[in-house]
Amino acid sequence: MTLEVIAMTEEKSHDKNTKNEQRKTYTLPVGPQHPLYLEAENLMVHLDGETIVGVDVNIGYLHRGIEEMMQRRNYLQNIYLAERICGICSGCHSVCYVQSIENLTDLQIPDRAAYIRTIILELERLHSHFLYLGVMGYEMGLDALFMYTWKDREMIMDMLEEISGNRVNYAMATIGGVRRDIPETTRQCVLKKLPAIIKRFDYYRNVFMNDRTIRKRTQGIGLLSKADADKFSIQGPVLRASGGDYDVRRDAPFAAYGQIKDWRVIVEKDGDIHARVIQKILEMYESAKLLECALQRLPRGELKAKTMLSILEAEAVSLVEAPHGELLYAARSNGTDMPERMRIRTPSFSNMLALPIILKGQQLADLPVIVGSIDPCFSCTDRVTLVDTKTDEIKTVDATYLKRLGEGKG
Repeated sequence: MTLEVIAMTEEKSHDKNTKNEQRKTYTLPVGPQHPLYLEAENLMVHLDGETIVGVDVNIGYLHRGIEEMMQRRNYLQNIYLAERICGICSGCHSVCYVQSIENLTDLQIPDRAAYIRTIILELERLHSHFLYLGVMGYEMGLDALFMYTWKDREMIMDMLEEISGNRVNYAMATIGGVRRDIPETTRQCVLKKLPAIIKRFDYYRNVFMNDRTIRKRTQGIGLLSKADADKFSIQGPVLRASGGDYDVRRDAPFAAYGQIKDWRVIVEKDGDIHARVIQKILEMYESAKLLECALQRLPRGELKAKTMLSILEAEAVSLVEAPHGELLYAARSNGTDMPERMRIRTPSFSNMLALPIILKGQQLADLPVIVGSIDPCFSCTDRVTLVDTKTDEIKTVDATYLKRLGEGKG
């Protein structure tokens, strides 16, 4: 399928030698339905020949009204709703949600439950990073690499299924703890499989660092400076690949992360596609360390707090380091069995702000690889902008801000 030209504008060149020369800029739509993406999003790409001169990011095609639905269901029902926001980060969403409710009541969960949550989250991070490496290989036309990574990812999915009974939507977290234990036989089985998985990390590190085709498609392309990453609140591995030293697991510990010290936050400096890929691979080593420590030190005890305090009028915030970055839930209670307000800010929602920056000045052929390098998850990102048709007043500024950023006015 080819991109169809839907708009063409003429701009006068101000070159001192060719004052009357006319220059044509083409606008190409990528999405909302396009073979490039499985999810429906729209990028209006402005081109001067094959060079990208600007990008308008339009989101909202997958908006499902999750926050509104959460305000119409009770606290327990919302656990299963939160888990279905994203199929890749379902464990992160459920943990972040239950933490927000636990913070409303100052409820402390047992140590064993905290460790089990950590184990699930790190397994989820590993399968998400494997998926990312496969997608990056696919976007560069390396189908064999795509199949290798997804084959290795199956080892992680098998572990998650053995622990929870599910490959997606594990239904492990609940308010006050976890719903299922990890038997000793399962714990030993996962520990025995870890060395084989770590050995595969070595293979992918070698491929992505030394393959000449990959280096040509990734080095020096899609640059994001640390200043821009800080300015637009970029999150997670994308931030750390540009020199930002921030990780919720270390800087605002949750679950059992505050008790496990045998790992470090990886920070790359180059800020290009190659740095973002290497960032993910090196983080997989640290996830394996965390996973091994959590499994070896898994304490005995209860799975769930024995007492549940009543929820009064209060507000609370919860943070989790998802595979894509900082995930935030904000909850407000009015004393009933349903939240008065739930607000969810996913890392991809922040990272979308980087697209106009890292795409500008690049070649159209590199667009799929550049967009894929920030590991966007559109299904949990989408928001809507409400406009009063009588006054043209904008009620929310999410999509409008992205558009202004693409025009260089952010």
